[in-house]
Amino acid sequence: MDTQSTRMCEKINNDVLTIAEKRFTSRLFLGTGKFSSIKIMCDAIRESGTEMVTVALRRVDLDNPDDELLQAIHSFTNIQLLPNTSGARDASEAVRIARLTREMGGNGWIKLEVTPDPHYLLPDPVETLKAAEILVKEGFTVLPYINADPILAKRLEEVGCATVMPLGSPIGSNRGLKTIENIRIIIEMARVPVVIDAGLGAPSDAALAMEIGADAVLVNTAIATSGNPALYARAFKKAVEAGREAFLAGKPAELTTASASSPLTGFLR
Repeated sequence: MDTQSTRMCEKINNDVLTIAEKRFTSRLFLGTGKFSSIKIMCDAIRESGTEMVTVALRRVDLDNPDDELLQAIHSFTNIQLLPNTSGARDASEAVRIARLTREMGGNGWIKLEVTPDPHYLLPDPVETLKAAEILVKEGFTVLPYINADPILAKRLEEVGCATVMPLGSPIGSNRGLKTIENIRIIIEMARVPVVIDAGLGAPSDAALAMEIGADAVLVNTAIATSGNPALYARAFKKAVEAGREAFLAGKPAELTTASASSPLTGFLR
């Protein structure tokens, strides 16, 4: 193996994602809603290889060690639990939910979601920023779900959020990366990890997100509602890994003219 190939293998093997000083080898995060059973959810978690699982506080009792959903998630020893504020309509509701997670034994990590519109579930930028400022000051590790707005992403980074999580398309829509140009700008400007959250419907969507430089993706609906969630989770895992490796390798330049794949000079002489 030549020196360049050796260095690339080392780069891939040592490639880890760091969020708030916690290291992750998997760049696929998994949501837990919409699975038809806890067993199917566990099978998907196992096949995905994920190390980050998000769950809505309203679905669990963090203070109850016998909570069935929590027991299932905690059966995986390497999982970072990420409670979310799903259902919050404004900053005050989101902050209240986040505080409840900590009072009920949460770890201080919170996925911040503020979605006042029940039809499209688009995040409210003003209330999200307001809640993020409060929660960061109170010591939470905040991962905010946002529209693909580069200016908002930068503001959230500046107030101390651990990541920014722009949507690819409306949550649960499975429509893929409809906001790709703005996501490119967010990635270019960000100094914190960028996690694509919402709308990814196919493994190829996840691969593309990673190819353009996203640090991770979060998937729920596409996997949970597929014909075989465990198999689809495995496909997403492979897609994320392939996309990340393609990003690390470096995409070749696009040309406006044809270029022969077999050289006509050089080694043939």
